[in-house]
Amino acid sequence: MKSICADLVLQRLAPDAGAALNRQLYDCLREAILDGSLPPSSPLPASRDLAREIAMSRNTVLHAYAQLQAEGYVHSRVGSGTFVAATTPESQLSAGRARAAAPEAPAAVRLAKRAQALVADAAAAPRQWGAFMPGVPDVTQFPHRTFGRIVSRLWRAPTPDLLTYSHGGGHPALREAIAEHLRVARAVRCNADQVLVTEGVHQAIDLSLRMLADPRDTVWVEEPGYWGFHKVLQMDGTRVRALKVETGDDSPEAGWPHGGTPPRLIFVTPSHQYPLGSVMSLARRRALLDHARASGGWIFEDDYDSEFRFAGRPIPSMQGLEPDSPVIYVGTFSKTLFPGLRVGYMVLPRALAAPFRTAHADLYREGHALTQVALAELIDQGHYAAHIRRMRVLYARRRALLAGLIATHLGPAYLHPQASNAGLHLVLQLPEGCDDVAVSQDAEAHGVLTRPLSRYYRRKSAQRGLLLGYACVQEADIEPAFQVLLGCLKRARAA
Repeated sequence: MKSICADLVLQRLAPDAGAALNRQLYDCLREAILDGSLPPSSPLPASRDLAREIAMSRNTVLHAYAQLQAEGYVHSRVGSGTFVAATTPESQLSAGRARAAAPEAPAAVRLAKRAQALVADAAAAPRQWGAFMPGVPDVTQFPHRTFGRIVSRLWRAPTPDLLTYSHGGGHPALREAIAEHLRVARAVRCNADQVLVTEGVHQAIDLSLRMLADPRDTVWVEEPGYWGFHKVLQMDGTRVRALKVETGDDSPEAGWPHGGTPPRLIFVTPSHQYPLGSVMSLARRRALLDHARASGGWIFEDDYDSEFRFAGRPIPSMQGLEPDSPVIYVGTFSKTLFPGLRVGYMVLPRALAAPFRTAHADLYREGHALTQVALAELIDQGHYAAHIRRMRVLYARRRALLAGLIATHLGPAYLHPQASNAGLHLVLQLPEGCDDVAVSQDAEAHGVLTRPLSRYYRRKSAQRGLLLGYACVQEADIEPAFQVLLGCLKRARAA
């Protein structure tokens, strides 16, 4: 097999150039060094190997190497080989290539309007770890050694089906493990045939929209709601209407959009509303189910972190309230294990399971079968349930510590009234007029990560606050980080 250097030389050689072969080879290598194709300190092939690969005599290659070394472009180490020099002769000359004028700025490109809007208002944070990043678990507590042993055993003799494209909505072992776990832990009515393994919630949203909603169809989304819903909806061109969460009205249909076409999809987080933390009442759940059945629509139930409830009885899934309910139940291992795993799942109504599996395979080209089998074993052997039990204790302790600091230094009124004793973050309520975006930016500049609550609203009259994640913060780091945040709030009040 040819080396990368040989491929580069063969592409650049000009057989009819008229110059001697050693000069042509020298010119090729020198230009590649100057333009960065052969970066500083990179090794050149042994002269004998390069000569064979490019069909030249070894003396020709040796001559070119010697000339490059004499001029300072390469250097040799006895017993190690020939390497590109860290600095080229031109870099020492003010008129050399290295001091050439800066390259022209790339020409402007035309993005689609919805892509322009997405890029201009991107919500994904570049930093995803540390106090007080919401929605991120303590990945240091993942049972790495146990999972590593399972993966290592599978890698020693993997079967071909684990190394090629997958088909069928995920490996059967993982789909069966997920179905069994959900039947017990979340009262979900399902079997393995209804489970489809995805690469996270965003893929599940995208697939549901592509399969069930045409452009300009109406969908309902909670207000405030998860930013991921809005980003995917924005790219799919649907008509979004707000399903308001804060209404001050206990009636089941409070905050529903009125008039217009019925929704094809209703996106909700009923067991732990994101981001405020409230639990949807049973009456409202049943009203939404009735509405979806009557209109021929579907409910997308995002049950993103329901495993972490620290007091009271577990909240059963909305999907399990009725046999064959019009609900697409969605969950993820990003909160219980670690986000980089990129494994989520959908539990589909029976009528949707087969077409969704087919579309998923065609659109996304399934894979990661070996990881899925390893995860299935982690669940089947009881390690997953044991990990969740440990993390509930740990997160409850961290939540209590952060809530206590808020109550002590700011007062109980700063804790959002809808916050339930669950999840991976708290909402710090800010006074009217306080710019939560500015406070969040100031905190990030001082090493503390938060998310402004107002960014989860589509309307301008949004509540102000900060989402404070406590799951990925060591107990010893919570109070120092909170003191930094207090300083940011003081500066905001003084401004």
